[in-house]
Amino acid sequence: MVVAGCSSSGGSSAAGSTPSAAPSDTPSVSEPSLSPSAPPSPVAPTAQPADPAKANCDYRKDDSGSPAKFVGFPPKHPAKASLKVKKMTLKTNRGDIVIDIDPSLTPCTINSFYYLAAKNYFDNTLCFRLTTVDTNGIGLLQCGDPQAKGDAENETDGQGSPGYLFQDENLGAPYNRGVVFMAQGGDDANSNGSQFAISTADDTAQLPTAYTPFGVVEAKGMAVIDKIVAGGVKKMKDGLDITGNGGANAPKLKVLIKDVVLS
Repeated sequence: MVVAGCSSSGGSSAAGSTPSAAPSDTPSVSEPSLSPSAPPSPVAPTAQPADPAKANCDYRKDDSGSPAKFVGFPPKHPAKASLKVKKMTLKTNRGDIVIDIDPSLTPCTINSFYYLAAKNYFDNTLCFRLTTVDTNGIGLLQCGDPQAKGDAENETDGQGSPGYLFQDENLGAPYNRGVVFMAQGGDDANSNGSQFAISTADDTAQLPTAYTPFGVVEAKGMAVIDKIVAGGVKKMKDGLDITGNGGANAPKLKVLIKDVVLS
């Protein structure tokens, strides 16, 4: 699973990869927002019902062959408790990263995170990919692969999934600095799993709006992320950064997610 981000070569897994290859011209950006402010991508998301509680979430088996940590399927209709949460906190060894979320915009995505967090799916996992404007043309920190080593040496980093996939939601909002969005292959619409990325620079807004945006990191959380970015990038020995098909450039500062809490 890869989140949109520049790389030197194509290739991605269904579970969560990210586009790479930044355009030469970076569009103007605005304050982070989850509300679409640009025409939706050619791939239309599943229509959202007026009542998010009635959303029909198509969690389907991931038969791509990607390594999976399967803890079951979330309920097809969002749990009532998942629709009431306002924040998702990544408790890491570098400090808490608090993300403001709005389940009414992405009910199936938040329902999935709520379910996986309750199963301790993310506990003791590593954020395995770091790109910067200098290395890839965009800035992002990618997490959510339960098997990732996060050392820029493991060729399967970026392939892990929860064993299921689900549809895109709320497409159209740009990935400004602080926006959190799901990771999937650039050509793999509606194949979200557990991987997600945090935009660390406004330059990331140049990515096509093909990835589900579901949150915005609060100021204190961005301070934690900025320290991780300042620590530098450990590059793959072969010079390639193609998460999901050959590993990924990793943060030099190890980022361990101890727990994920939705509240």
